[in-house]
Amino acid sequence: MDQQHVHIHADVRLDCKGLACPMPIVRTRKAIADMDGGQVLEVLATDKGSLADLKAWSSRAGHQYLGTLTVDEVYRHYIRKQSTAEAAHPGGSPIPVVSNAELQARRLADPEMVIIDVREEAEFAFGHVRGAISIPLGQLEDRLGELDRERELMLLCRTGTRSEMACRLLVDKGFKRVHNVVPGMSEWDGDTDALTEGQGGLKA
Repeated sequence: MDQQHVHIHADVRLDCKGLACPMPIVRTRKAIADMDGGQVLEVLATDKGSLADLKAWSSRAGHQYLGTLTVDEVYRHYIRKQSTAEAAHPGGSPIPVVSNAELQARRLADPEMVIIDVREEAEFAFGHVRGAISIPLGQLEDRLGELDRERELMLLCRTGTRSEMACRLLVDKGFKRVHNVVPGMSEWDGDTDALTEGQGGLKA
């Protein structure tokens, strides 16, 4: 795949081209501190060491390293800032839960099953369940018209937290047949597709 023509949405772009370690990390730390939780940062770097450094730093800092594209010898790193809202468990009635294994079994019986991935566009680009539809959580309420209220809907994210929030939103809007897929992409071992073949974990 031609990575030069792959477009991945990022909320903030940080230019670290020409800088050597540790400056890309120093600037990334400062930039991400000013961002809102859940936003995606794109870091442009030319230092090869940034591949390992930014991935390791993201893990230590509690953020989500999505992956890296290489275009014209420039590394385009994508990091999602952890959202404090995701740590809070929403109240309300229990949402039906479907395991990863159960989802795979149901897909065999119903290949047309509707699977909605509520992660950010950048997360989806680096790897998603084959056939899933991308509707980021922040866009879900505005895109309800795209969903069939009569169909069974399987919602997933990285760990099941955002998808539970999405399920609750749909229930509040009158959807009856919604299920939260847990643990989601963090442990998904079934078929996946990606919009890019860049470096990084497809299950991020």
